[in-house]
Amino acid sequence: MAERRYNDKEIAAIFRAAAEEGPQSPQREVARDEGLTLAELQSIGTEVGISSEAVAQAARAVDVRLGAASRTFLGLRIGVARTVNLNRRLSDEEWERLVVQLREVFNARGRTRSDGSLRQWTNGNLQVLVEPTETGHRLRFWTTHGAARASIGAGLAVLGVTAIVALSGAIWGTLGDAASGIALMAAAGVGMIASGALRLPRWARLRERQMEALAARITSSSKDT
Repeated sequence: MAERRYNDKEIAAIFRAAAEEGPQSPQREVARDEGLTLAELQSIGTEVGISSEAVAQAARAVDVRLGAASRTFLGLRIGVARTVNLNRRLSDEEWERLVVQLREVFNARGRTRSDGSLRQWTNGNLQVLVEPTETGHRLRFWTTHGAARASIGAGLAVLGVTAIVALSGAIWGTLGDAASGIALMAAAGVGMIASGALRLPRWARLRERQMEALAARITSSSKDT
């Protein structure tokens, strides 16, 4: 099984995070097709006074961030995802512990399902999948804010109807009589859109933190086994 190798940009990010304004980060050019393993990075870090554990933690954080993804709707983030390659197989005991952590973090019982080496935990739009890869398993987190999307979609629909009513009123000469109703419908549509959009940033940040923390726990146990 091939060991994970980090390229030059990843190495710079790892040592920058591991140093934390401590010893100066080592400067070393790495060929794009070569890279360095975690053990090699830890050896370099030790030479400049950075602990092996600090390097390992920084490497895990880089792995998690590299697997970040999002889904947008009208420029707004309505979906958050994280993918972590474990580079080993996740045991049944580890999966059971992960399910317990998922229930605690997301405050939901959820539903589990297994199909061969495929495992999943779902709770509404929130999904956590364990999938086989050439090097073992990967862990995928995925969720969307269905309520916010529905609210924004409904608001757009109301604004569309409002535009049609206003256009009809203008054509038939009744726009003045319908003005108050049109204004009320427009306000309702804008309110729906705002209600959905305003809740998304905080929700997305929270889900990101939760997914990153869970992924870090799994990758941490990966390094310790």
